[in-house]
Amino acid sequence: VIFFHPLSHGIGLEVQADETFPCDLILLSSCTIDGTCYVTTASLDGESNCKTHYAVRDTIELCTAESIDTLRAAIECEQPQPDLYNCVHFLFRSLGPENLLLKGATLKNTKKIYGVAVYTGMETKMALNYQGKSQKRSAVEKSINAFLIVYLFILLTKAAVCTTLKYVWQSTPYNDEPWYNQKTQKERETLKVLKMFTDFLSFMVLFNFIIPVSMYVTVEMQKFLGSFFISWDKDFYDEEINEGALVNTSDLNEELGQVDYVFTDKTGTLTENSMEFIECCIDGHKYKGVTQEADGLSQTDGPLPHFSVTVQQNREELFLRALCLCHTVEIKTNDAVDGATESAELTYMSSSPDEIALVKGAKKYGFTFVGIRNGHMRVENQRKEIEEYELLHTLNFDSVRRRMSVIVKTQSGDILLFCKGADSAVFPRVQNHEIELTKAHVERNAMDGYRTLCVAFKEIAPDDYEKINRQLIEAKMALQDREEKMEKVFDDIETNMNLIGATAVEDKLQDQAAETIEALHAAGLKVWVLTGDKMETAKSTCYACRLFQTSTELLELTTKTIEESERKEDRLHELLIEYRKKLLHEFPKSTRKTFRGAWTEHQEYGLIIDGSTLSLILNSSQDSGSNNYKSIFLQICMKCTAVLCCRMAPLQKAQIVRMVKNLKGSPITLSIGDGANDVSMILESHVGIGIKGKEGRQAARNSDYSVPKFKHLKKLLLAHGHLYYVRIAHLVQYFFYKNLCFILPQFLYQFFCGFSQQPLYDAAYLTMYNICFTSLPILAYSLLEQHINIDTLTSDPRLYMKISGNAMLQLGPFLYWTFLAAFEGTVFFFGTYFLFQTSSLEENAKVYGNWTFGTIVFTVLVFTVTLKLALDTRFWTWINHFVIWGSLAFYVFFSFFWGGIIWPFLKQQRMYFVFAQMLSSVSTWLAIVLLIFISLFPEILLIVLKNVRRRSARTFSCGLFADFFFQLIIPICLFQTFPLPLIIVLLNLCVASSPVCPAVILNQREFPGCGFYILPLLSTLVKKSRLSYECVFIFAAYIVNLFCGNEKLLPSVSLIAWPCII
Repeated sequence: VIFFHPLSHGIGLEVQADETFPCDLILLSSCTIDGTCYVTTASLDGESNCKTHYAVRDTIELCTAESIDTLRAAIECEQPQPDLYNCVHFLFRSLGPENLLLKGATLKNTKKIYGVAVYTGMETKMALNYQGKSQKRSAVEKSINAFLIVYLFILLTKAAVCTTLKYVWQSTPYNDEPWYNQKTQKERETLKVLKMFTDFLSFMVLFNFIIPVSMYVTVEMQKFLGSFFISWDKDFYDEEINEGALVNTSDLNEELGQVDYVFTDKTGTLTENSMEFIECCIDGHKYKGVTQEADGLSQTDGPLPHFSVTVQQNREELFLRALCLCHTVEIKTNDAVDGATESAELTYMSSSPDEIALVKGAKKYGFTFVGIRNGHMRVENQRKEIEEYELLHTLNFDSVRRRMSVIVKTQSGDILLFCKGADSAVFPRVQNHEIELTKAHVERNAMDGYRTLCVAFKEIAPDDYEKINRQLIEAKMALQDREEKMEKVFDDIETNMNLIGATAVEDKLQDQAAETIEALHAAGLKVWVLTGDKMETAKSTCYACRLFQTSTELLELTTKTIEESERKEDRLHELLIEYRKKLLHEFPKSTRKTFRGAWTEHQEYGLIIDGSTLSLILNSSQDSGSNNYKSIFLQICMKCTAVLCCRMAPLQKAQIVRMVKNLKGSPITLSIGDGANDVSMILESHVGIGIKGKEGRQAARNSDYSVPKFKHLKKLLLAHGHLYYVRIAHLVQYFFYKNLCFILPQFLYQFFCGFSQQPLYDAAYLTMYNICFTSLPILAYSLLEQHINIDTLTSDPRLYMKISGNAMLQLGPFLYWTFLAAFEGTVFFFGTYFLFQTSSLEENAKVYGNWTFGTIVFTVLVFTVTLKLALDTRFWTWINHFVIWGSLAFYVFFSFFWGGIIWPFLKQQRMYFVFAQMLSSVSTWLAIVLLIFISLFPEILLIVLKNVRRRSARTFSCGLFADFFFQLIIPICLFQTFPLPLIIVLLNLCVASSPVCPAVILNQREFPGCGFYILPLLSTLVKKSRLSYECVFIFAAYIVNLFCGNEKLLPSVSLIAWPCII
């Protein structure tokens, strides 16, 4: 960009091809003769198609920097507005959006242009439209906050209880001030309230580790690292665009597994947005295919009865000329285009793919649009002759009018208006007798899933045109209410037209779109289609993609059904009451969970509503007599398996999503779309997914996740979403569980140390517990765990319903994990406490101290919580093995290292040689092993009961026999006088001969209950063996077999144990 002066208001600029406009500027001139230029606004509205802008007619000849620099003029501008498509300026004449080039847009297919800056800096429309994304929070984060409040209450309760009991215990003078710990005078004079408050804070610090602060770091790491699995998934790669999935935010990974409602666009999302001209209808007769080039169209349903052959041909040519003239298509060429030979190389550009399809359709039938030169539209007819039409005015398309028109002047001087638009926008403006025949074809094409447009024209007398031209100029020059005035003029012009025919353009259904919707329905998700298309076309697409089944009963709330009555509100109220009664009779009472399963048991219902009816419902609150429309409408929607909302404006899409979000129970919503008109609902929903389609990348940029195709939504939700939720839910519960296991012994210890705030664990253990000893195993689990195979998850969508409603983070699972942690923490402390009832744990009469006591508890704690995670792991990789067994090995190594060296920077060497001395006692080894097993016993029992229920009756009986043998026969034999070698041989024979072992008993994936039989076996081996390390070795071998599930391991135990026994 070359600036003539520092960039400010009124400064001239020269912008060259492929450069971005640095500010909002008025187009003064272009390198083209007609003063046009082409820009793309992908960074503004996501539209990647080229748009045409026009220079001010009074400055169109100023094509040099010098001439622009000498220009002196005044520009009248409105105040900066964020609306991208409306503006009011005045420079010699009134200017419109077609004269304004916006900051962020890019110049295309034009060598250079000259303009003048009108808005700069934060006054540009791009800056005014900037709005940061709202922070979306997942249901898991809300559950974490709720659990945190519970544990904060537990922390406060523990501190309050210990503070209270401390002063109760110190109420005895001897306990308050023993002879060996006399108080100072200052301590005696301190206020008791201040001392109580200080003690309360001390207990808070002592027990603060119950709050899993490190969990937040781990959760963020899990979300960030886990998001790469979506980007790396090869199934999401699309060869057509050479791109895969993209994660714009990793905070909502688990929310993909909790979706209740899916809102999807139709065009470009369910369909390809690749338009192809299929057929047309002229004066009520269908034309399809090409016969000879000279003949043009091929009529398929008989000759026109009301016209001669010449008249019929004239009507066909008039229709094709209308397709070549009524559009905003531009030509992308390097050289001037003229003649038939060059027309074959034409490349059409337009902001609408429908227009390109229509122009190509006309070209296929002999009429070719070859561009605009000097304000004249040039068309090559079937006879290879160039016809020129002066373009007088273009009445641009907008979503309210739903039509566009052009006024052209022929070479003979006739002035014609050509109009094309939706049938609902064109039929009321043509002669009534011309509608019926065309209307039947339009409805049939819509039922076939084609996009239809009606084409009309009228001749304008010169005197009438002078009046129209004057009205258009006055409306364009208006500085106030300009849009309303122009709309009124357009309405006055587009009246009393003659209907020529209609077109049918096909937008093909995306690959596997129907299978994806079927899978989402099977997973219990409700799918709503929100589209701006007409009802018949959208309805046909919904049947094609199996949103509606042939057995689905459709309930319609459309303009057609409401206009049957004089008062629309009364008729709407009658329909709402009627539909509600019908659905309540079919589904008397059902919760959200039970209703999912009821879809296949009852008649399925689908709802169709259009934009005008929705506006009537949403605005009904203004009428006190009908303020319950919205609630009744929501009741109907909740009972329907699918909802189709057609003729929707972008704002209405967001309103629909917001309305469902606010339902009772706060269902999780997901929106998916591909265009700029879908951005509002994507930002409004809990999870927004953008498709990298042909309508630009605005939806993909504003979404949380972007995928190439709609079919990728199936795996994204059913596989990735399911696994992400299970992983992070287990991570959250596990963190609270292991921290409660960690702090509960510390709390119990206060009852035995006079509530003196004496820590049970060494400071190094307190610091490294969450950082080093237990962090990596759960992180690896939360990234790699696959409790169900991915192929199974995608092939059986019903598995998605098992985790719906935040099932794994409800009160029941939370209480289970909490009571399990309380049980294990109690076992850790009192198991070690009972061990210390013996005055000496070694033969040399050495007595262990409080740091040994705490180290034993901490060792059991670390091994138990780590092995608990190993029990929960179903998908083992080398990473899981490395972090689980590596963490345990690191703890042992660190304990030896920390207690084996006299550290010069420590004032107190309280852990010196404690760990090594502790492991020199056989009783300590036995206590650690037994306490680990007792702590894991409830979990093992639960796994056994779950697996027993899955087994067949035959396998179940065999398992009972094995249970009976191992639990009763082996202990009885072991307590008798049998020699130890015979016991080992008997055990191996039992394992080898059992019909369910080792594949069932010894494989933890099938029947991980073999740990039950180790306790009686171990107790007997200790009594019979002189060498304690033999039983420890055998027990270790069984434990390894329990977690590895290797059926060949147990027979090898005897081979290793025999030399030890001998």
